Amino acid sequence: MEAKLGSSLHVPNVQELAKEKSSTVPPRYIRPDRDRDHLGLSSVHEIPVINMQNLLFNKELMESELHKMHKACQEWGFFQLINHGVDSEVIEKMKFETEEFFDLSIEEKNKFKQEAGDIEGYGQAFVVSEEQKLDWADIFYVVTLPTYLRKPHLLPKLPPTFRDATEAYAAELKVLAMKILNQMAKALNMKCEDIETLFEEGMQSMRMNYYPQCPQPELVTGLCPHSDAVGLTILLQVNEMEGLQIKKDGAWVPVSPLPNAFVINIGDILEIVTNGAYRSIEHRATVNSKKERLSIATFLNPKLDGDLGPAPSLVTPETPAKFKRISAADYLKGLFSRELEGKSYIDTMKI
Repeated sequence: MEAKLGSSLHVPNVQELAKEKSSTVPPRYIRPDRDRDHLGLSSVHEIPVINMQNLLFNKELMESELHKMHKACQEWGFFQLINHGVDSEVIEKMKFETEEFFDLSIEEKNKFKQEAGDIEGYGQAFVVSEEQKLDWADIFYVVTLPTYLRKPHLLPKLPPTFRDATEAYAAELKVLAMKILNQMAKALNMKCEDIETLFEEGMQSMRMNYYPQCPQPELVTGLCPHSDAVGLTILLQVNEMEGLQIKKDGAWVPVSPLPNAFVINIGDILEIVTNGAYRSIEHRATVNSKKERLSIATFLNPKLDGDLGPAPSLVTPETPAKFKRISAADYLKGLFSRELEGKSYIDTMKI
């Protein structure tokens, strides 16, 4: 079985553009409509921090930590996860190999570039017209699990150390994602099988992001404002440059990743599955003029041959379904056929 979820038009390589050391950015990257909402004050707004050890193993704090996570999912749609139990060597190796990949020559990286009609590979995503504005970033996007969905020309053909690091990291993050989702089900009094049926055999993919330094960072976006259309996102900051901002109460709040933490966020699919109890939140990536930024987003989606809609255990006469049911494959194909823009895609799913 092959996952052909859509395509993205080929666009210039931003890493190579940045090497030209021009004092201006090409017009196609300038967003005159760039959302200029003021930044939230980080002293007032800090995204919640959840301690996985308390959630799973501390009998005295388990209940309060679960409540804290529940509130974070309801009010923020984002939280940082500490003491998550993922092997630090696996994480450090993944960071190192991702940096090494983007340091390869353009000829080497292009061996893995997106093929016509497919979104996987090295390139860009959500580019559906020659007129649309572009993000100041390059990506490498790859489906990692289940193994039968892997494209034979991508993961298996990567430099061996990068391939091994990605496989080890993918396996650890699948385990972590299911632990998080099961805790969310517990907090919502949702039947665990509703989560497990959807996600246990679900599709995991990774988007490795490279945001080069930019001569006019205030005119561009690294990644335009959007909500993730997936189930759950686990973000790893690769180097020390910050750039993630989330929209809270109409302001952009910068996220300062804690050491050895993951940033977790609710995707549109989880908003649908929880029947609106947990909401996906708009976020964006900014760039700077000093140094490149790298991050790795790992996405968990439902299994492609299943369908998705509000969890049966959350739909009652008092809380009727707010979203339609649709096959997971059709949902994802619809996603990749359009430009990335705010929370517009989930609106198509509302009843």
